[in-house]
Amino acid sequence: MKQHVARFIRWRFARYVLASASATVVDLGTFLLLYAAGVYSGLAAVAGYALGTLLHWLISSRAVFADRLAEPGLKRGGQQAGFVLSALLGLGLTAAIVTGADAAGFDPRLAKLVAMGLSFVTVWLVRLTLVFRERP
Repeated sequence: MKQHVARFIRWRFARYVLASASATVVDLGTFLLLYAAGVYSGLAAVAGYALGTLLHWLISSRAVFADRLAEPGLKRGGQQAGFVLSALLGLGLTAAIVTGADAAGFDPRLAKLVAMGLSFVTVWLVRLTLVFRERP
């Protein structure tokens, strides 16, 4: 029984990795396209992040956590709000790590890599245990 649970969790995690990779491509692609078109970098970054988060929700709610998706209405809205808050948590962690590392004299590009890893794991755990927790 434990093997089946472990296998299921690994498969869910693999789907989550694919959802995150897809969202990252949309985020970065949108940013680069808008920036190349002359859009202010901050606005381009926010637009890319928002579209990436939307795609991540669509994939996560249908392919990663479909068995834990709340019924439409207030409960689903609560999940969506929790999903956005978890995305903002990841964004905040990333900003804090990169800003702090840069202020301490570390290469911000390396800090960004560390931040991406820490943010990914933190947000995955929040979404697994809180946003898409198993319903009784």
